[in-house]
Amino acid sequence: MYFEKPGKESTEALLKIAKEYADSNGVKDIVVASTWGETGAAASKLFKGYNVVVVTHHTGFSEPNLQQLKEEHRKEILENGARIFTGTHALSGAERAVRKTFGTMQPLELMANTLRLMGEGTKVCVEVALMAADAGLIPVDRDIIAIAGTSQGADTALLIKPANSARFFDLKIREVIAKPREF
Repeated sequence: MYFEKPGKESTEALLKIAKEYADSNGVKDIVVASTWGETGAAASKLFKGYNVVVVTHHTGFSEPNLQQLKEEHRKEILENGARIFTGTHALSGAERAVRKTFGTMQPLELMANTLRLMGEGTKVCVEVALMAADAGLIPVDRDIIAIAGTSQGADTALLIKPANSARFFDLKIREVIAKPREF
């Protein structure tokens, strides 16, 4: 499925498409990027009974000491049986500080920008799959569905064979389930 444009407007349709795909193909591990938690809460409800991992921004992403995940969404995600992972972004981390301070990119951010050739959601899907695998929350020996978006909501779903960050090049994007055409 290709959405005409990126953004939050595609979230409901994207989640339904991903659920149909998961059911049809026996995929039981779902990783969802969610900043404030709205998308994570919706996914945790729809995918109840699956191994759902909601990956949030690390504390301090937008400003020191601020965790952007809203408490009401955190509570709903956990009540629906999903797990939450909050950690440093696999494709930036301290390298973002190098870019902001010295004006130069390092390898991880170059890799992230290369993935953005397929859209922001593609980059984030890969990143959250790495992060969830590193936390031991998803297996690396079977395919998962990663869900992410462009700025807000969800507009991208990929079938991914995950890997740990230390084995980044073992990760495989197997199928594009849905993404925006324009980004």
